[in-house]
Amino acid sequence: MHDLKARLEEKALEEGFSKMRVCRPDAVPEIAARLREFVDAGMHGQMGWMAERMHWRGAPDALWPDAKSVIMLAETYTPDDDPMAYVGVQGVGNISVYARGKDYHDLVKKRLKRVGRWLMDQEPAEIKVFVDTAPVMEKPLAQAAGLGWQGKHTNLLARDLGSWFFLGAIFTTVDLAPDAPDQSHCGTCTACLDACPTNAFPAPYRLDARRCISYLTIEHRGPVAEELRAGLGNRIYGCDDCLAACPWNKFAADARDIGYAARPLAQGPELATLIAMDDPAFREAFAGSPIKRIGRDRMVRNALYAVGNQRIVSLTAHVRALTHDPDDGVSDAARWALAQFEAN
Repeated sequence: MHDLKARLEEKALEEGFSKMRVCRPDAVPEIAARLREFVDAGMHGQMGWMAERMHWRGAPDALWPDAKSVIMLAETYTPDDDPMAYVGVQGVGNISVYARGKDYHDLVKKRLKRVGRWLMDQEPAEIKVFVDTAPVMEKPLAQAAGLGWQGKHTNLLARDLGSWFFLGAIFTTVDLAPDAPDQSHCGTCTACLDACPTNAFPAPYRLDARRCISYLTIEHRGPVAEELRAGLGNRIYGCDDCLAACPWNKFAADARDIGYAARPLAQGPELATLIAMDDPAFREAFAGSPIKRIGRDRMVRNALYAVGNQRIVSLTAHVRALTHDPDDGVSDAARWALAQFEAN
């Protein structure tokens, strides 16, 4: 199987992945207890799906008992310019780098399927492919496979890739030789923890999603806790602060797919444009983007927090109109923004 694995890696790189490693489905027995602790502490916030499917998420070998190998793949999306360029810029919103181009789910899954089909052509096998939408703990599996390690910010890092990459997984019935797991190379560095605007890390290697800007702007429904709103700044979809602060990014590999290039609207979009969007306008603007999943209401809510944080009083009339929006998150954010104007 060594020759097959070598040829599989060659195929994966040919298809556009940056790195491939392999582990067993039962390589991370400790994640069940870690996940249980995380959920029991309520740190998953409104992400109920984490608790509902915990029996699979905490035991990859139970998700598909016939699987003998997990092929973990990295796909880089490293930005061409400063990922923090729009943070704090007056009048515009900042969108996380990964969401500025095409939806990575579509791009990565198509590539995974091509690699998987190639494998099935070489060897009688079955496969299942996963990209961030199934009860699979990709990051612990990736570390177990030696693809990289989970840094103190809980995201995956690799010495030869940096941190700007997506993860994809192929579960297969083919028995491939596993690679050696990676270990943390963070040392005494705390740059990622120190960079977090909302203090979302109660300890190194531990995240409280309820305080994480990515969670708050994407997953959280309804009003955001008032004490966290100032920390959002003008971040309207996701947050890259902890990733951008990591020194390992001096080794970041270039993105290999033009699809990850930023669309014009995702590069510092005007807050005035965003708060004026109705649902059809939002859908048209973000078609084919991962941003579409949060919907118009959450985007307008997030943009209103940014307007309030930047005290953009020229938008007072538009903001006041949104205090009557049918969505509670939007109307509450509009009232809060007006209060920030008055406090100026």
